[in-house]
Amino acid sequence: MVKIAVAGAAGRMGSRITALSKEYEGLKLTGAFEKKGHKDIGKDIGELVGIGTTGIKLADGIEQVIDEADVVIDFTHADATLENIKAVSQKGKAIVIGTTGLSKDSIAEIKSYAEKIPCVLASNMSLGVNLLLKVLKDVARVLGDEYDIEIVEAHHRLKKDAPSGTALRMAEVIAEALERNLDEVAVYARKGMIGERTKKEIGIQTIRAGDIVGEHTVIFGGLGERIEITHKASSRDTFARGALKAALWLHGKPAGLYDMQDVLGLS
Repeated sequence: MVKIAVAGAAGRMGSRITALSKEYEGLKLTGAFEKKGHKDIGKDIGELVGIGTTGIKLADGIEQVIDEADVVIDFTHADATLENIKAVSQKGKAIVIGTTGLSKDSIAEIKSYAEKIPCVLASNMSLGVNLLLKVLKDVARVLGDEYDIEIVEAHHRLKKDAPSGTALRMAEVIAEALERNLDEVAVYARKGMIGERTKKEIGIQTIRAGDIVGEHTVIFGGLGERIEITHKASSRDTFARGALKAALWLHGKPAGLYDMQDVLGLS
C-alpha cells in the first residue's frame, strides 16, 4: 500500500487529487496540508473535498504529515514546492510535482534534490498530452524546416503563469527534434511592424479567459497545407489521475528525476 500526502489539498488541483485517491487500489491517503493560516486548517479533508468524513484533518504544513507518507503529491507554486521537496528529501521520501511556472533555477534545485530521492516532475500529467509530446517529436522531425510552427494555449483567467508549462514543454520537444535552441527561436508576442516571420522561430501564444481548463494547439503551417494537432482538457480530473498514477509508479523507485513519459512507458 502506497501512502500519500497531498500538498495544497484544499485548492483546485489538490482537492481533486484528494477526492480521487480513494478510487485507486494500492493507494492510501494519510495526510493533507495547506499553507499556514488557511481558513480550513483543522477541518476533515474528506468533508472539504466532498467524499465524506475521512478522519484526516487538514494540516498547516508538510511537517505534520510527512512521517506517515511514502509519496507527497504537490501542485502548488514554486516557493512552496521547493520547501516541500526539501522536507521530503530530509525524510527520504518520494515526491510527484505538477507545479508549473518553475524558473530554471527552481528546476535546477529540484534536480539536485532528485539525486537523493525519487521525483516525478511534469508540467502536464494527462495521458493524452504525454502521448501528444511523443507524436509532436516525430511530426516535427519529418516536416523539418519547411513548416512554420505556432503553439496556442488557453487557460482559465486565474492561471498565474504564462505561457503554460505544457506549451513550453511542447516547444522544447519540437525544438529538440529540429535541433534548435528554444531560447533563441521562441517568439511570445507580436505587435506592430515586425517584418516577415523567420524560418526557424517557434511562436508560443497565450489566451486567458473564463474557466477554460486547458487547451493546446500546435500548428505546422506549410505552403498549400496546414496540420493542426489539438488537445483539450474538459476536467482537472485527467491531471489528478495522472498524478495518482505517478505516485503508484514512483514508490520504490531509485533516486532520480523522472517525468510522465517514464511513468507511462513512452520514453
